[in-house]
Amino acid sequence: MNELGYRPCVGVMLVNAEGRVFVGRRIDNKEGDWWQMPQGGVDEGEDLKEAALRELAEETGTKAEHVTLIQQSSEPIRYDLPEELMGKLWGGRYRGQEQVWFLGRFSGADEDIDLDAHDPPEFCDWKWVDPDQLPDLIVPFKKRVYRAVLEEFRDLV
Repeated sequence: MNELGYRPCVGVMLVNAEGRVFVGRRIDNKEGDWWQMPQGGVDEGEDLKEAALRELAEETGTKAEHVTLIQQSSEPIRYDLPEELMGKLWGGRYRGQEQVWFLGRFSGADEDIDLDAHDPPEFCDWKWVDPDQLPDLIVPFKKRVYRAVLEEFRDLV
């Protein structure tokens, strides 16, 4: 598995006017009560900002007019999948993800979020949370990523 590369990915820390962060509970989550920020793969040749807005639209139904991307992470953040997932996700082609994160300001209303906007939906539920809760909500193997994203964007939230 060491010869496998990292899947190119973007993530969005979407913050509302109250400084709370969007998290969704994945439909395919079999174990635990884990919540995550929107994220997903980057298509070959796709601009990272466009990928971030596309992922937001797919996972939250949020239109680009309701989001302002404020900042991009200073460097990509990598994580490795736990051994029990290696070779099972993404067609077994990657050992983990290399994520570029964006801080986005949400200017819409809660009614502008539609988890069923994309078929199939990825989230079955969503909520706004205090930023400091993020590392406690994500699956354990991504906690380091969420701490790094929180640290990088904390002053802008």
